[in-house]
Amino acid sequence: MPAVTLTSTIPKFISPEEHKTLVTSTPASFSDIPPVLRHQEHNVSITLEPPVEGFSPEDAAQGTLYVIESVLVFMSTSGKGFQVEYPSITLHAISRAESGPSIYCQLDDGNPAAHDAPTVEDEVDEMRELNIVPQNPSALESIFEALSICASLHPDPNQDDDMDEDDDAFIDAGEGSFEVFTGTEGEELSEVGRVALEHLESIIYDPFQQPESGSAEAEAEAEEESHEHHVNGVNGDAQASEGEHPDAARST
Repeated sequence: MPAVTLTSTIPKFISPEEHKTLVTSTPASFSDIPPVLRHQEHNVSITLEPPVEGFSPEDAAQGTLYVIESVLVFMSTSGKGFQVEYPSITLHAISRAESGPSIYCQLDDGNPAAHDAPTVEDEVDEMRELNIVPQNPSALESIFEALSICASLHPDPNQDDDMDEDDDAFIDAGEGSFEVFTGTEGEELSEVGRVALEHLESIIYDPFQQPESGSAEAEAEAEEESHEHHVNGVNGDAQASEGEHPDAARST
């Protein structure tokens, strides 16, 4: 199933407040309760790379984003829209690229059953990039948080298989057959992986990253700290001088 599905209707949803009311009233069936809308953002534009057939740049220019617990939906002002299943979103992050702040998503657009041993070209073809650009940049955090909540409700169906394989590796390690890989970082990544990593590092903003020594940011930060220390030192001397006068007065 492709990651992006065109649609002209918005799925039924309820607000968190309505959900709370329905749950506390003990409904006949909890499965009949519509999914919760975690965030709705108007005046949003999107880009899809590669483009989706039947969804033009004009359709992507402006619309409303619906972060629903069941599915992510973008509905254009043109009346056309699309939805994305959360298991298809392999990565979402806040991007600070030169083109402007956005929510960057990588979508798994492939069919795993179609390839027994996918090649590099297959991996590239199976990835689609989605950029969500709200007109109000301050909405990025809220959209990201809502996406994270909804994604956590749809875990990767292959995760259990991966964990089983990891468990086997730990069991074998005790038998002395475990070998530590000592290759370089480049050897650990495929060609597609290296390209994807370089692309992500160039657009994703890390607020906790420290500036490199010798860079303009590091020098500016050091100068600012030096100025603060100087100001604090002057204030300290002034306070000490002021504190000497009462003692002097008492000694006389």
